[in-house]
Amino acid sequence: MSWVFLILAIVLEVAGTISMKFSQGFTRLLPTLAMFILYGLSFTSLTIAVKKIDLSLSYAIWAGLGTAMVTLAGVFWFQEPVNVSKLVSLSLIIAGVVGLKLA
Repeated sequence: MSWVFLILAIVLEVAGTISMKFSQGFTRLLPTLAMFILYGLSFTSLTIAVKKIDLSLSYAIWAGLGTAMVTLAGVFWFQEPVNVSKLVSLSLIIAGVVGLKLA
């Protein structure tokens, strides 16, 4: 069940970060509220996950996959530019997360 909470924490963190973009620097109320609520729920889920999963592993997975998913959202949703350096870096993040899980 801890892994479910970790995945939930990642999804909520990504949604919170996307809400941050939509808040336009705290100038739009609903996206700003969504951002704070989603981050709060993300940290709550992460806290539950670290009861059973090592902190170093759970935080690395949360941060790494969250970063990768936000990057993909930026590229596909916000039409941010893609280049080889970005793709290689994204691959290294994912490889690092897999490596930590296997270690």
